[in-house]
Amino acid sequence: MEKVIYRFSRYSGKKIYARREISYEIQLMARLMLDELCFNWNKNRLLEKIDCAFEEGNKEKFLRISEEYKQYVWE
Repeated sequence: MEKVIYRFSRYSGKKIYARREISYEIQLMARLMLDELCFNWNKNRLLEKIDCAFEEGNKEKFLRISEEYKQYVWE
């Protein structure tokens, strides 16, 4: 489990060290949220590239990028 370490310092006196564990649920939720954001960003980027290739009339580029895009739409 990952731990976060906080360090509190007073102006005078002894330094205090405190440790707090991040719960598994919060870690999992953060990981899933980041995965979802990355997935959507990559998918939208590929769609933009497909649109550009279509507008340029570049069939080879269109087909190549369409193959990459298939990974984002299979179910």
